[in-house]
Amino acid sequence: MIRIEGGEILVGSDRFYPEERPARVKTIAPFFIDALQVTVAAFGDFVAANGYVTTAEARGEAMVFRPTPGPVPLHDTRLWWHAVKGADWRFPFGPDGAAADPRQPVTQISQMDAQAYAAWRGARLPTEWEWEAAARGGLVGAAYCWGEDFAPEGQLMAQIWTGMFPYYFARGAIGPAPVGSFPPNGFGLFDMAGNVWERTSSAFIGESCCAPTTRAPGALTALRGGSFLCAAEYCLRYRPAARIGVPEDETTCHIGFRCAADMDLR
Repeated sequence: MIRIEGGEILVGSDRFYPEERPARVKTIAPFFIDALQVTVAAFGDFVAANGYVTTAEARGEAMVFRPTPGPVPLHDTRLWWHAVKGADWRFPFGPDGAAADPRQPVTQISQMDAQAYAAWRGARLPTEWEWEAAARGGLVGAAYCWGEDFAPEGQLMAQIWTGMFPYYFARGAIGPAPVGSFPPNGFGLFDMAGNVWERTSSAFIGESCCAPTTRAPGALTALRGGSFLCAAEYCLRYRPAARIGVPEDETTCHIGFRCAADMDLR
């Protein structure tokens, strides 16, 4: 874990989506946060030690992204999100897909699953303002975790969608990269943008988009950071201010988490 100093933090943004507005100051206490997203291997250790059954396993299905055959209207997520029987953290794209790489961030994780893992470690989920303070890496008001330039010196800085969403991905297989594949931010934290959305302990207030849901409308929890499915033309949310909300029992192939801890627990 990496220590993040507390104090007054400028969060939010007035430049992008309504749910990020307004930019404002939050005060947080010092805390620790994982340098890496929780991996498939680490979550497997938890499952093996506790005989834990995840929400997706108990339900028997989970939401899986499927690329469309060609261009489609981008307002209807049902065109690329599908409930797939047997999809879970071991096979996040369904039983007919490849087994999850142990080095990748674990996905198909509900809020309850993430909280159970964190408690096993003697940790917790970060609040969304702690998460944003960590993601900014010491930069004040910058658009991205690494600054204002999307691709400094032509370098891609996060695992995001490149190509044409949702039918053409330009860089190999669609999915998360092994954790730590891209440069860290100024605090030494990896994958604070892209790869997989990360769960927080905070309730989400406002309109949400981008995430699928098969659950009845109700209270939402806040996700941060964007994912490998975020594309500039559709969901430019691989930024520290970006946020969406999903039901706590929703599980998808692009939602994971990392843990945090209070100073007095370390």
